[in-house]
Amino acid sequence: MKLKKAVLKSFNSGSYTAIVQLAGSLKVYLEDIAVARNIPAVEMIAGRRVMVVFFDEHSPKEAVVAAVYT
Repeated sequence: MKLKKAVLKSFNSGSYTAIVQLAGSLKVYLEDIAVARNIPAVEMIAGRRVMVVFFDEHSPKEAVVAAVYT
């Protein structure tokens, strides 16, 4: 398991997924990343910093946005 910092680019409240840009990565965006349901949708504002947990570092589909911070 690995923790990474990222910036939220967009959030889909219907599917509770996000598009994020990992810290230090200027061009790579990860799409359809699951968002923990305990994070209120109103907190998921583009530009906010988020913490992404990777259960398998080689499979972004197994990642989850676990926290939002400022």
